[in-house]
Amino acid sequence: MPTDPKTEPLRFAYWVPNVSGGLVTSTIEQRTDWSFEYNRKLARIAERGGFDYALSQVRYTASYGAEYQHESTSFSLALLLATERLKLIAAVHPGLWHPGVLAKWVATADHLSNGRVAVNIVSGWFKDEFRQLGEPWLEHDERYRRTAEYLQALVKYWTEDDAQFAGDFYRIRDFTLKPKPLSWPGRPHPEIFQGGNSAAARFNGGHYSDWYFSNGKDFDGVTEQLEDLKAHAADAGRATPPRFGLNGFVIVRDTEKEAKDTLREIVDKAHVEAVKGFRDAVQQAGPSTSDKKGMWADSSFEDLVQYNDGFRTQLIGTPEQVAERIIAYRKLGVDLILGGFLHYHEDVEAFGRDVIPIVRELEVENGLDASAVPDPQAGLSDKDPELTAAAA
Repeated sequence: MPTDPKTEPLRFAYWVPNVSGGLVTSTIEQRTDWSFEYNRKLARIAERGGFDYALSQVRYTASYGAEYQHESTSFSLALLLATERLKLIAAVHPGLWHPGVLAKWVATADHLSNGRVAVNIVSGWFKDEFRQLGEPWLEHDERYRRTAEYLQALVKYWTEDDAQFAGDFYRIRDFTLKPKPLSWPGRPHPEIFQGGNSAAARFNGGHYSDWYFSNGKDFDGVTEQLEDLKAHAADAGRATPPRFGLNGFVIVRDTEKEAKDTLREIVDKAHVEAVKGFRDAVQQAGPSTSDKKGMWADSSFEDLVQYNDGFRTQLIGTPEQVAERIIAYRKLGVDLILGGFLHYHEDVEAFGRDVIPIVRELEVENGLDASAVPDPQAGLSDKDPELTAAAA
């Protein structure tokens, strides 16, 4: 259910740079790296700065600036075992993973991490990945219909003995998963994230997901999706809609001009051919839907330089400006901000130091119980030798 802004603070997540090329398709300098060593340190910086989640990307082949890719589930597990509090969301494609195999992996990862694993079920946009791997490619609405069955099957594997399910894509016959993932009040099974912008994605979110991820949106775009999710949840007989996560590319600088100049440089140095190639590849995703509301359906060239429309959320400015805009989204019903960054180590650390504390202050001013404000150091060892050495 959505978080209560009076009793629960906004959550923060970041995109894991587990693929090469950074989070913008641009030749601008990006002091980031896709290696495990870099990401291990980043995860520790993030959890000590107040981030709650990290989302690993899923790509299986070179595409649009991502020449190299680490596989999302194994990379997520490695980061879980390298951290203490941070939750890892592993992105997975139906069609390439059987839900029973994923359910088993999640159960093991959940026990190894003391309940810190989650999944993001990605219906798929990159046709060439499936073609090159020799797997069937379904059209847009069929992909989301398969995902709907996938989401239902996962919950059955995790929560039922002698599970049964009969769908067009998946069937379960008297299957019992042992051990099941960890569970406790408020968390009956690992969290399921699912995203998109299309009518089919919103239907799945409202009916089956714990969390709904949106590409970058302005206030009107967020409000429209939230209303749709509420309607779908009501149709499904759910008391509340899924929680809502919003993507945004974050540029925080000492002055608004510096932040906007950085954005302009990113776009001016865009890798034009790669952005155009990505645009051509995703034309079948959003514009192919019947209502033309899918992901990237109305994205401009500038939007696509950040391949999840992150500039549209406009988290660009001084720490105070970015914090105030985040609070404005919170008031609309956003439960989580999913951030991408240019220079990950430096920018994530600065965001935790300079922006999150202002967000927490503003949340309290707007009615959040002060006792609910999280201590970013809670549950962490007193010192992290790697970070201490780096700061020395």
